[in-house]
Amino acid sequence: MSGLEALALALMVPGTVFFVAGTVGMLRFPDAVSRLHALTKADGLGLVLIAAGAAVAAGSAGVALRLVLICVLVGLAGALGAHLIARLVRSGGEG
Repeated sequence: MSGLEALALALMVPGTVFFVAGTVGMLRFPDAVSRLHALTKADGLGLVLIAAGAAVAAGSAGVALRLVLICVLVGLAGALGAHLIARLVRSGGEG
């Protein structure tokens, strides 16, 4: 295993752990706002770590730029979705 492969693995493994932690939080927390908090925070960091590991493994600037764009778009979509769900919960749509 080369140094770049080890670095990619060292980034992807914690990213996977954050994804799993976010999923467990989503399943275990009692209300929608707590579930949203666990999911958006853990999955956001997990995505960045996995994308960084994939960029290191790819070794190409073009792939790295695409992965950055994916992270930005997923971050925006996650923030928008969480905002809409939180607004629905606050208005009494789910308790």
